[in-house]
Amino acid sequence: MVTRVLLTLVKAGVIRPLGPRGLTGALLGYLHWNITLAWGYQTGAGRHPDRAAIIDDDGVLTYAQVHERTSRLAHSFRTGERVGLLCRNSRAFVETMTACTKVGADAVLLNTGLSAGQLARVARDQEIDRIIADREFAGVLPAGVPVFFTDELESLIANGPTTPLPRRPPRGRLIVLTSGTTGTPKGARRPEPASLAPAAALLSRIPLRHGDVISITSPLFHAWGLAAFQLGLVLGATLVLRRRFDPVQALRDAEKCTAMFVVPVMLQRMLETPHRPRLRVIASSGSALPPRVAARTLEEFGPVLYNLYGSTEVSWASIATPEEMLAEPGTAGKPPLGTRLAVVDDNGEPVAPGETGRIFVGNEMLFDGYTNGTSKESLDGLMSTGDLGYLKNGLLFVAGRDDEMIVSGGENVYPHDVEDLLSTLDGVTEVAVLGVPDEEWGERLAAYVVGAKTLTAEHVREHVKANLARHSVPRDVFFVDELPRNAAGKVLKRQLRDHH
Repeated sequence: MVTRVLLTLVKAGVIRPLGPRGLTGALLGYLHWNITLAWGYQTGAGRHPDRAAIIDDDGVLTYAQVHERTSRLAHSFRTGERVGLLCRNSRAFVETMTACTKVGADAVLLNTGLSAGQLARVARDQEIDRIIADREFAGVLPAGVPVFFTDELESLIANGPTTPLPRRPPRGRLIVLTSGTTGTPKGARRPEPASLAPAAALLSRIPLRHGDVISITSPLFHAWGLAAFQLGLVLGATLVLRRRFDPVQALRDAEKCTAMFVVPVMLQRMLETPHRPRLRVIASSGSALPPRVAARTLEEFGPVLYNLYGSTEVSWASIATPEEMLAEPGTAGKPPLGTRLAVVDDNGEPVAPGETGRIFVGNEMLFDGYTNGTSKESLDGLMSTGDLGYLKNGLLFVAGRDDEMIVSGGENVYPHDVEDLLSTLDGVTEVAVLGVPDEEWGERLAAYVVGAKTLTAEHVREHVKANLARHSVPRDVFFVDELPRNAAGKVLKRQLRDHH
């Protein structure tokens, strides 16, 4: 295992000969801050000080500049305090997180789509001491919590002292909110990697390279955007960040990039524009990737799409390569290096290939539990993803959330299968299928379809009837202009159900 990790890191260019300055930076960074964001920027400042670290709406910062600026900013925080970040993708987000690691402060990544009431509850539940926020969110900030606006950070940095920071401060916690669609999202404690093995796991299936220029369009407060940032730092990459996603701007940025991290809905928006820049990697995650979107991306951009299946709690479970998605549309791929995967029945016993069961995963980055003291179900060192799926020819297929499966007339029905099928219909751009109460059958399916101008409800039902079992046919079919989504791009099915 150790040998495979080292070979993967060498192939990606993470491990390579270092000059005296680069070696000194890496060693001093490790001795001072262990393997953290702070270590990454001090290593980069020694290894490639003049390389662009961040390109955002405000310009360019080099690795040396980010290292110096975050050291100055770190003096504004206290060891052990809990800092909430309510920022869009920008240098402010990256520099605040890094400054927190330099003094051992906790960072709580706040979803920019939360309401004032939700933010107030999150601030109370997570015991946030202060918030760093973009000024556009002033109207939803909770009362009683001190706030620094991101447009004020430049002053803090400029006036920050250059005196040494504490060596090996206590490790601050990184808390990511689960992408809850109603109520108050839970805080998930993300572990800091103990080595570069987690990076090697992703690099074993996604061919990123040292020095890549990576556009991160997915929100940094989301687990996928955060993973892109952390992996990019290990690679000494240049990160391209924009405060707001615009498909035209994203594709324009991609002309100067080698890789892009997206969530599926963003990929779909980019497919609606005519421009097709050359990229070596398009990495997608954060929600289900419709097979039709995957197929079109592979056709129009080439064999560059990689799809990661995971969650905030388990980090990653599997990664599908272009070849696997071409051969088996809809697959979630195979577990990367150092990852264990099991599909089991309700008794915890492995199911036969092709049979649907509960998905459990083991890797080095399983979360440390929710901040309310609860955790996910575990089995023999593996953690539940909360999803159902099956294995076929060594590839994983996800059938959907285990709490979305419905029982209609005594039959198990998986909405995800119907979504995948309907997404292949001409004209359909988005679709959501969910279970709703039924007096006769207990539950039935309802389909919400976007973009199908010429289809009728009967066409939809006949297509499902011709391809899936009778109980998978949605009795209710609604044609809508768009699907409700949260700030991370996930469909808010509960909102659809509430308005059924």
